[in-house]
Amino acid sequence: MRLITIALLALLVLIQYPLWLGKGGWLRVGELDKQVTAARVKNEGLKERNAKLDSEVQDLKNGTAAVEERARFELGMIKKDEIFVQILDEGSQVESKPQVIKPAAKKN
Repeated sequence: MRLITIALLALLVLIQYPLWLGKGGWLRVGELDKQVTAARVKNEGLKERNAKLDSEVQDLKNGTAAVEERARFELGMIKKDEIFVQILDEGSQVESKPQVIKPAAKKN
């Protein structure tokens, strides 16, 4: 009787091994689940970034406001009859963004 109990216990352990530590075991499934969750979070972040880039591309294609803003701040361009004013704080190493002031309309 004792030999049968030991044999059955050994078979039970052998059956449990693939369930816990095998290729499709619970530990491996838990690890893969964590990887899938991390990939989904990363994909959501990338989708948000792509949506922002897509809206920026559409704005650049369809509107002139984005192009004008980039020309002003990145290239330092101004429109005709505008006055360029740049204010720097004394003792400050950081440059402020340029401000463009439109002159008052001329009266006839």
